[in-house]
Amino acid sequence: MLSCDIYLMPKSLDEALALWRDAPEGSRLLAGATDILPWAREGRAGDVHLTNIIDVSRVAEFQGYEVQGDRVRLNANVVYQDFMEDETLMRLLPTMPGCAAWFADDQIRRQATLVGNIVNASPAGDGLPPMLVHEGTIELARLDGNRVVTRTLPVVDFITGPGQTDLKQDEIATAITLDAMPGHGGSFQKVGLRRSLVISAVCCAALVKADATGKKFEDVRLALGGIGPRPIRLHQIEDMLRGQEMTRELVSRASQIPADLVASRSRVEYRRAVVAGFVEAAIEDALVAVGAPMPNSEQKEMSLV
Repeated sequence: MLSCDIYLMPKSLDEALALWRDAPEGSRLLAGATDILPWAREGRAGDVHLTNIIDVSRVAEFQGYEVQGDRVRLNANVVYQDFMEDETLMRLLPTMPGCAAWFADDQIRRQATLVGNIVNASPAGDGLPPMLVHEGTIELARLDGNRVVTRTLPVVDFITGPGQTDLKQDEIATAITLDAMPGHGGSFQKVGLRRSLVISAVCCAALVKADATGKKFEDVRLALGGIGPRPIRLHQIEDMLRGQEMTRELVSRASQIPADLVASRSRVEYRRAVVAGFVEAAIEDALVAVGAPMPNSEQKEMSLV
């Protein structure tokens, strides 16, 4: 059971930061509460009593998003359901609709925030591989006297280990900013015991763009989660594919590389077995999503169906 002494709901960033800075030991920030409530309700932590709960779901600065040139700023209370309903987000962030669909059911998607998922820093967190392929940066804010001070750093550097981040004690994560990738096909692959409401054993995000001829890879971005303590970007495969003709042999050969990167402490052989197929499927699905022309199968080029 979850209980607290005081439940606070600030309406501005200044107020939230002041409450968090002055909060007594044993306090907790809360947004969608989709992690903390099951954690307490299911007894994994026993009975959980917090001194203060600071609910930031009504902070004005945390609502909505902004398109800033070739980047998209997602404020802290953007929820996963937004990536399945907002046409602008679906077009600019093509990995996120698939990620949201795999993430959970409708009720949880309407509560769970992307920023909260990143701050939670699970090695198998669904939201992490898309952050890497979209070159995500996270914004962190704190009070210096009465002045709001912010800093930003890449999400890949923000995650320091399983459940560990570079978030300081008096800071609040306020936004994630991502590369807008219109014209790219996006894909998200995940394996678990069922489609959603399950922790990933492995998850993969892909962004792919074909050149004007439809026969070569113009751009490729790939990232994996669940195979080690932190998500990883697959730069070696990206470099191997970029500028090359889209042949099944090339994609199959490139997809074998990540198996050697599996560093998980559990189910290692299983993860190695599924990684290659996931990377290959993610590349093919991303090409389908962008409407890449069908290669000629008689020439042993890659089939996209």
